[in-house]
Amino acid sequence: MPADRLNAVLEREIAEIRAQGTQKGDEDVIVGVLPAGGAHGPRARLAGHGDRAFLKMNSNAYLGMSLRSEVIAAEEASARAFGAGPGAVRFISGTCEPHIELERALAAFHGREAGMIFSSAYATTLGVLVPLITDETVVVSDELNHNCIINAMRLARPKAKAVYGHVDLEEMEAKIEAAAGACKRLIVVTDGIFSMRGDHAPLAEIEEIVRRHDAEFPENAILMIDDSHGVGACGATGRGTEEMTGGRADLVVGTLGKALGVNGGYVVGDATLVAWLREKAPLYIYSNPITPGEAAAARKALELLDSTEGVRLLDHLREMTSRFEQGLVSLGFETIPGEHPVVPLMVRDTGRTRALVRHLKENGILATGLSYPVVPRGDEEIRFQISADHTPADVDLVLEILGSFEG
Repeated sequence: MPADRLNAVLEREIAEIRAQGTQKGDEDVIVGVLPAGGAHGPRARLAGHGDRAFLKMNSNAYLGMSLRSEVIAAEEASARAFGAGPGAVRFISGTCEPHIELERALAAFHGREAGMIFSSAYATTLGVLVPLITDETVVVSDELNHNCIINAMRLARPKAKAVYGHVDLEEMEAKIEAAAGACKRLIVVTDGIFSMRGDHAPLAEIEEIVRRHDAEFPENAILMIDDSHGVGACGATGRGTEEMTGGRADLVVGTLGKALGVNGGYVVGDATLVAWLREKAPLYIYSNPITPGEAAAARKALELLDSTEGVRLLDHLREMTSRFEQGLVSLGFETIPGEHPVVPLMVRDTGRTRALVRHLKENGILATGLSYPVVPRGDEEIRFQISADHTPADVDLVLEILGSFEG
């Protein structure tokens, strides 16, 4: 067998991962979704579990858009009109009317001149940062930024990269000051919502610091935010960390696959910068776009978000988040308070985290435990994610099951 020696090495590495207890394990396979009924929200059926129904507390679908009939109908209509897939990359013949309409709608939603969509938010971050970072660029990044930002910095090979302590703005400014005079371009990049903890970047303060030092860099100091967990999940009208904090970034990366319930990623910003990215971003140029159906579905979800129904969903989401946070505290659990629907239960022990996740699943609740190396040792947690699909009865059920844990 040509790969026998390589396979032996890979098998040893898999065994080491298992021995360390850091394996992700088998994936749950959803074989059906049961609609909301009575006092309860939707439930999922899993392969190997018969007709048993599970409550998902680990989904990024913060507004429940993927199950809404209007969103599904928009995708179906577009698929009938344009086909199941684009059939080519954008610059050849893969651009369909729904792609253009979605990009315009995203730019308008964020109050920007232009937008462009990618196959995912991960691809968006790499597609934006890698071409923007030159050998005369210094990148300054929060230590808890998402893996896509970390890998973009590795792939781009900037002149220098500086990582500051989590939301430590004094250290961030010191890194900026150290870069002044040493490079032409500065890029400060941060998550909007930090997905493991549910806390947010103090964007207004970060913006003020970046703007204050802008004149020190011949090609500007640029502020970029990846707000994939923020858009559609926080802010009075779902415009994410910018709306929640009053800050404004030069570039906003978002996702269509979380609160909007579909698939894909996007960036919005100045028209010149977006036009340049269409010429320079390999992950845009050489990859097929999302399907026309997905684009139409995402636009419908965005339209719903930017309406009175969207405000209603956001209000309910905040109510359920607060109900769950308060319930955790009442049970004596540690959490990190905040208005975002990522609600971490800080367990701070790998074995206990696994036992608690197992207890939840045995009682029909799907939740995700996070251990090293996904989070630092001592920060082991269960990341609960609240959805507008959840009802008070759903939240109370989870709290009851947590309260019955005896591990």
